[in-house]
Amino acid sequence: MADTRQVIVVGGGAAGFFGAITCAEADPAAKVILLEATAHPLAKVRVSGGGRCNVTHACFEPKELVKRYPRGARELLGAFHRWQPRDMVEWFAARGVELKTEADGRMFPVTDDSATIVECLQAAARQAGVELRTVCGVRTVTGRPPPRAGAAPLSPHFALTLSNGETLGCDRLLLATGGGRGSAGLAIAESLGHAIEPPVPSLFTFHIDDPRVEGISGVAAPDVVTTVPGTKLRESGPLLVTHWGMSGPAILKLSAWGARELAARNYEFTLGVNFAPPHTRESLLKELGTLRTAHPKKQLGTWCPLGLPLRLWEKLLAAAKVSPTATWTGLSNDALGSLATQVVAAEFRVVGKSMNNEEFVTCGGVRLSEVDFKTMESRLCPGLHFAGEVLDIDGVTGGFNFQAAWTTAWLAGRAMAGA
Repeated sequence: MADTRQVIVVGGGAAGFFGAITCAEADPAAKVILLEATAHPLAKVRVSGGGRCNVTHACFEPKELVKRYPRGARELLGAFHRWQPRDMVEWFAARGVELKTEADGRMFPVTDDSATIVECLQAAARQAGVELRTVCGVRTVTGRPPPRAGAAPLSPHFALTLSNGETLGCDRLLLATGGGRGSAGLAIAESLGHAIEPPVPSLFTFHIDDPRVEGISGVAAPDVVTTVPGTKLRESGPLLVTHWGMSGPAILKLSAWGARELAARNYEFTLGVNFAPPHTRESLLKELGTLRTAHPKKQLGTWCPLGLPLRLWEKLLAAAKVSPTATWTGLSNDALGSLATQVVAAEFRVVGKSMNNEEFVTCGGVRLSEVDFKTMESRLCPGLHFAGEVLDIDGVTGGFNFQAAWTTAWLAGRAMAGA
């Protein structure tokens, strides 16, 4: 029994479960304990993707995959060569869970029910012999100091004081508590000598008070380009008008890549939107002029020639001070120019953010240079490992944050098992 490997995983989310399962499967003799502070493990998995769980993304080339990570791309490249979305698809398939790919590359269980993923992970943990303890937070962790130069290395050892006052010991410790302010894992990592990059929100929607988006919540523009003037930030994709402003991939991706810059601006900035890419103002003016000649009697409010939803088109007409009952032939050159500006060079004042509840993601966390990405082991504290959002890694929307969690957890689990 003295030789039995003692492993504790802190955090019962996607990374924690997968790290514990991987370790226990790789070393069946190990004693693996999974600690979750709340009564509801895998809560984020359950609500993700609108309750369907966007497990991963159908991107199977590591060099392409890392382009979806504003932070962590360089470190994840080698990691994805060892465990990537294809491996995750096969892992679930081997346990009776089939995934499907949607048009945009997002992958979900064919059941369209996140409970399928939750139950699979829970069953795999039970079968592997993982001991799950819920309502079991960790107050403090103390670690044996590293040996002096030239001294024989000591076996890593950690003592954990739990929220109920109990003390547990382990040889290997995996922190998978997620990121964000108040993360127990970040506090523990810092207490063990790690530097923490300050957490700030990474996937969020924009709060905009503007007549152009009032009263049309739920309207989606299929393909736009979003920018923040004065920066290099630029994204594309669908845009969704919400009751508080704007969301959708074109907004969420911009928020991820601009997480720190937008936080520094206190989420008050100008948002540029081109509703008709790849048009520029000049090319759109030319097309609108052609339309004026081709459809002289047609009323502008009855038809949008650019494929935009009619309710959004009406808002842009109003902003350009063009009556929806006006005919194309009655449109002056000045009105044509004003309309072109609203379509391809619209500017909106963002006055705040709203978190996207389905994918609450932060950037920030344990500094990546202090972690060995072959094993996810700390370079400062032997025997300490990290997985998931406790690290300064974040991806854009689409299943990429889950994939980073699966990959880092798999690497950590294998390393802790000595595999």
